[in-house]
Amino acid sequence: MSEELREDLSQIIAELEKKCGQNPNSVMAVHHLGLVYMKAGRVDEAITCLEKALEIDDLSHESMINLGAIYFGQGNVAKAQELNERAIASQPESAQAHANLGLIWQQQNELDKALASYEKAVQYDPKLITVWLNLASVLTMKGEDDRAVESSQKAIDIDPDSPLAHNNMAVALYFKKNIKKAVHHMNRAKELGYSVDPNFEARLNEQLA
Repeated sequence: MSEELREDLSQIIAELEKKCGQNPNSVMAVHHLGLVYMKAGRVDEAITCLEKALEIDDLSHESMINLGAIYFGQGNVAKAQELNERAIASQPESAQAHANLGLIWQQQNELDKALASYEKAVQYDPKLITVWLNLASVLTMKGEDDRAVESSQKAIDIDPDSPLAHNNMAVALYFKKNIKKAVHHMNRAKELGYSVDPNFEARLNEQLA
């Protein structure tokens, strides 16, 4: 973090701390202070603020989402799952909560549950490229290669310069035995800076020869 950004964050934190002191029951002020603490790397203080926001309003959807993200990053999967399920209960059409829950299920190798959560996420927000990327990975693991290609294409449509989207497409096409197109997307992923698995690259080039 640059010194300039650190100074800017310190100033914002001071202003928000003052607002929270003046109005300690303001969910918005407490929540925003928590977010800035997160950005500043002050994780424990961020947790305290977001927990406080939920004490003030137990339906504070964004506080659940952000607090869940912190706990997931810390490896507290159970707490992250609980918070995202609460977020979905309060707002069933929350694409981000469904996306986060999908990632939690995927980490636990619960692929069917991950797939269901990701599908709900893109149903509510079809522009979430990370979800299409994760969907492609899960579908490949499940052997649903046609759908993996479709999901990879969705990601490429959203961001044609996404290296991961092109790599995912290469993998999906490899399993569909479309080697020529797979090599094309692999090379595009490399051009965009992706570190392609050398073993995968060798297999592709071997089959192309």
